[in-house]
Amino acid sequence: QVQLVESGGGLVQAGGSLRLSCVASGSIFRINDMGWYRQSPGKQRDLVATITSRGTTNYVDSVKGRFTISRDNAKNTVYLEMNSLKPDDTAVYYCNAAIATAQSFLRINDYWGQGTQVTVSS
Repeated sequence: QVQLVESGGGLVQAGGSLRLSCVASGSIFRINDMGWYRQSPGKQRDLVATITSRGTTNYVDSVKGRFTISRDNAKNTVYLEMNSLKPDDTAVYYCNAAIATAQSFLRINDYWGQGTQVTVSS
């Protein structure tokens, strides 16, 4: 079984910073792409940032220049450094990872964390 656990969410004033972490654990053979998504009430879950196993990153336009995604492959961990936070960034942030398990290494499945709340006050 594979589990993703996010941490680092909280309440911050506009202009502040937060660093989210997500640790993958379980019977992991390989982790390919990892990413962060966010969802506000009444809206669909949207991509925030992704990072490949080699470190290539991609960001949604609204966070470019403010957020930085990174990963530590040895720790099976992905991070999201969020700076210059805005009230519009308020959402539940979810960690995502494409993982091949040790039992079924030929099949890569997407796994999701439970989400962590980020609230940015004006």
